[in-house]
Amino acid sequence: MTDAAPRKKNILRVLIPVLVLGAIGVYGTYWYKTGRFIQSTDNAYVKADISVLTPRVGGEITAVHVKDNQAIEFNELLIEIDPSDYAAKVENARAAVAQAEAALANNGQQRELQHSLIAEAQANWNAAKASEQQMRREWERADALVKDGVATHQRLDNAEGAYKNAVANVEHAAAAMQASRQQLGALSQSDRARLDAVLIAAKAQLHLAEIDLAATQIRAPIAGTVGDLAARLGERTAVGQRLLSLVPLDKVYVEANFKETQLTRMSVGQRAEVSIDAFPGRPLAGHIESVSPASGAEFALLPAQNATGNFTKIVQRVPVKIVLDDGAGLHGLLRPGMSVEAKIFTRATAATPVQAEAPVPDAKS
Repeated sequence: MTDAAPRKKNILRVLIPVLVLGAIGVYGTYWYKTGRFIQSTDNAYVKADISVLTPRVGGEITAVHVKDNQAIEFNELLIEIDPSDYAAKVENARAAVAQAEAALANNGQQRELQHSLIAEAQANWNAAKASEQQMRREWERADALVKDGVATHQRLDNAEGAYKNAVANVEHAAAAMQASRQQLGALSQSDRARLDAVLIAAKAQLHLAEIDLAATQIRAPIAGTVGDLAARLGERTAVGQRLLSLVPLDKVYVEANFKETQLTRMSVGQRAEVSIDAFPGRPLAGHIESVSPASGAEFALLPAQNATGNFTKIVQRVPVKIVLDDGAGLHGLLRPGMSVEAKIFTRATAATPVQAEAPVPDAKS
């Protein structure tokens, strides 16, 4: 019994360093092959493309059909604004369209009438021309008879006067016909173009009025959940005033803000793993969909002006969008703004995906 205790101590003295060295070796091998390619950050949050709804028209809110945190389907009626003023504008615009159409129709009737007047003027000219030719032949016969001594000079004078009168009638008929054709040209070109423009403008005003009338009913542009509901029954709203927000909870993603030094091997398509603080022990798989074209500081309201004053170098962060591939039972439970811990496996690309590795301790940014 006395020899067993020292023997065990000697075995432990040898075994413990071997186990420690073995563990260090295993961890070192894993770090060299995999761990060093993992980039992580806790500067990450759940995001969603939130739609902020504002009215196109102003007026009194006559109905609010939703409440806070209510799930909404696409195109569902949310809010109604008093349509009385806009319905009256639609009727006024319709009357303007009817008036323009009537003026255009009247122009068409005037053109038809003018065609009839041109035909009448053409007939008058034909009659005057025939009469002119007859009087000319009569004048020529009278002239021949006077030369033969058969007729008197008075008959010749009468025939000559009748011929000259017929020539004048032809000229008058020609002038009337030319005037009728010019009048038709005026009706066909300038006046009709003006009436067409008036009708187009009236129809455009009617379309705008109908758009405004339809805008008194605010409908959901996407399916989502109502948040930040500010609309109240009886309240008068203005154009562009914020009424509510729609959050598409079924299309959330993660925005992870990595240090610029962590982006060296990152690329679109690489596998990601995210852990939501609100749901510990339930990691979600995802992948990088895109990387921001600039650092977060570049989009700040007051970006840094490093070209002035003293300079202190600060590592910048660049937003990386991570799309979730598997909800793992958390579908509909994630809320924009929740804190996230994100890992990116930079050893893999979209072309050569990495198999799932066991979690490994790493230094969080």
